[in-house]
Amino acid sequence: MSGTRRKPGRLGPFVEDYRAWLSEREYTPGTTRNMLKELGVLGRWMTEQGVERGRLDAAAIETFLAARRASGQRRVPSSRAMHPLVSFLREAGVMAPDDGPQQLAGLERFVAWYRDWLVGERGLAETTVIRYERLARRFMAGRVADDGGVDVAALTGADVSAFLLEECARVSVGSAKGRTAELRSLLRFLFLRGFTDSALADSVPSVAGWRNTEIPATMPPADVQRLLGCCDRCTLGGARNYAIMLLLARLGLRSIEVARLQLEDLDWRAGELVVRGKARRCDRLPLPADVGDAVAGYLSLRGRRSSRYVFLTVKAPTRPIRAELVGDVVQRACLHAGIAHVGAHRLRHTFASELLRAGASIVDISQLLRHSDLATTAGYAKVDLGRLRQVARPWPGATP
Repeated sequence: MSGTRRKPGRLGPFVEDYRAWLSEREYTPGTTRNMLKELGVLGRWMTEQGVERGRLDAAAIETFLAARRASGQRRVPSSRAMHPLVSFLREAGVMAPDDGPQQLAGLERFVAWYRDWLVGERGLAETTVIRYERLARRFMAGRVADDGGVDVAALTGADVSAFLLEECARVSVGSAKGRTAELRSLLRFLFLRGFTDSALADSVPSVAGWRNTEIPATMPPADVQRLLGCCDRCTLGGARNYAIMLLLARLGLRSIEVARLQLEDLDWRAGELVVRGKARRCDRLPLPADVGDAVAGYLSLRGRRSSRYVFLTVKAPTRPIRAELVGDVVQRACLHAGIAHVGAHRLRHTFASELLRAGASIVDISQLLRHSDLATTAGYAKVDLGRLRQVARPWPGATP
């Protein structure tokens, strides 16, 4: 059977299905051959150990890898490298289904309940949920009882304050404000779900700090052009990266908004696109001709895909990009362009400041940036030094 030199044991009936599964995710022929070999090695091990289909689980996979390492084999895949094969075997019913939250023990079971509440009750975005989960793990790690469950019945305001002081001692004011919001959310969950008798969220103090004191960081327009110019638009990756950065620089999109963009959001006839923003908000923005050309050029190289998301990963397995990749794209462009590293959000700040210099009003900029509070947009007025000089009063005693 092509792709394996020896019989694949109990996984023989799944070779061709696995080959098609890998092809659908655009793995290269060489990688496909190697991954088919791994399927054969696992199938033969299952035959030798008497592991029936449907009885294979994560523990058995770890035992399989440990046996290969113990036998002295030089190239043994890691657990992470086995993820594609494991995913396929779960879909095919060969592996036992993954354990659900109800089978998790102790802290992880509690975090799973908390995650369900964050998503189902509060409707938070995935990236926000991950951040809230991290703090929940740190806070609850020292409150695991001997039987493995969490014990917060005796939790007091002093415990909350001590944890918050330790957390905020090593972070900035902005991050400290984030920690307090995350901790209030967790304490609110504990009270609503009956883990605590007191509403301890009220005991979390506010972080002192003036609002809107920072000047938004921008970059020279020439540097933005250098970032765009370093993309090889003849390649799939270069065309994708160019389109991503043009959306950041010409429309001021956030990273998550770029990652969420779907084919249905592009209205080519009307010259508009739908932006799926924060708090499940959807807005329509004009699609500039150069941005539309860049996205169309990337899509023509990308070809037809089953995914409806616009931006996909270049390397297999092909899947929608995550918001973090947008920042990686900008960082790599900075290296190629020979300029200091900036984040993806810097292009949004630059877009807003250039609009202000061109004479756009704060209200117009607020609508383009989709800010819910006009005060947030007003912060960009600090970077327009020309207008600030016009309204500034002379220093007492200074010569006019």
